[in-house]
Amino acid sequence: MADESKGDEFLKKAEKKISGWGIFGSKYEDAADLYEKAANQFKLAKAWDKAGNSYLRLADCHLKLDSKHEAASACVDAGNCFKKINTADAIRCYDAAVGHFMEIGRLNMAARYCKEIGEIYEADQDLEQAIAYLEKSADLFHSEEVSTSANQCKQKVAQLAASLDQYPKAIEIFESIARQSMNNNLLKYGVKGLLLNAGICHLCKGDAVAINNALEQYQDLDPTFSGTREHRLLVDLASAMEEGDIEKFTAAVREYDSMTRLDPWKTSLLLKAKNKLKDMEEEDDLT
Repeated sequence: MADESKGDEFLKKAEKKISGWGIFGSKYEDAADLYEKAANQFKLAKAWDKAGNSYLRLADCHLKLDSKHEAASACVDAGNCFKKINTADAIRCYDAAVGHFMEIGRLNMAARYCKEIGEIYEADQDLEQAIAYLEKSADLFHSEEVSTSANQCKQKVAQLAASLDQYPKAIEIFESIARQSMNNNLLKYGVKGLLLNAGICHLCKGDAVAINNALEQYQDLDPTFSGTREHRLLVDLASAMEEGDIEKFTAAVREYDSMTRLDPWKTSLLLKAKNKLKDMEEEDDLT
């Protein structure tokens, strides 16, 4: 633990600088240098809590010197340390960094760390908060015209919204991105996947009429969609739902999955749609 003890030494020297006399600027500049050295030593010793707190003190020094960019960077470094041991503290640090980046107009950096916070909340299964930060990230990326990153965040919002049974919101996002992508030769190839996602969300609502109407709209949006396996899957599933045929539903999913592996998100939603179909069948049996 020799490295940690070195960190403690630098920390004591930094605190002494702060509490002692000296010219305002040089006092905080000297302390900042010592806090950074302390943080580095604590990182080497994997003393993440001490390292994170040292970076927060470094950030305070930068704020005293009116260096908000450096303060934001120190908050990010603190967040990276706390992320290894305490996600709540990591979020607090990244959130502070976002505030500083926003103040100095570094919106791209603010967007990046809103996304980081959103991903932490997602990993912690706090999907409502994850959505809030990913939406903020998408808005900031969009304002900086970083369309690819903005759309990635929006798609994640749509997936999380669907996981919370917020299907209309998810559908609107997937369809909106699909429309935008049709105007971009590089993004056109991804449209069929977006429409498949939107279609699956329609199925989860258990409304066969709505899914059939949606399929007509998708054909207008992308005339090539009707020739894809994604379109065939949605047609077969909509037909199975309309007929109340669980076996047909299962067979269609199995056939598609044998050719194109379904990811866990799609699998989860298709299971919800299948359960919706079962519920509808049971209701019919009771009437």
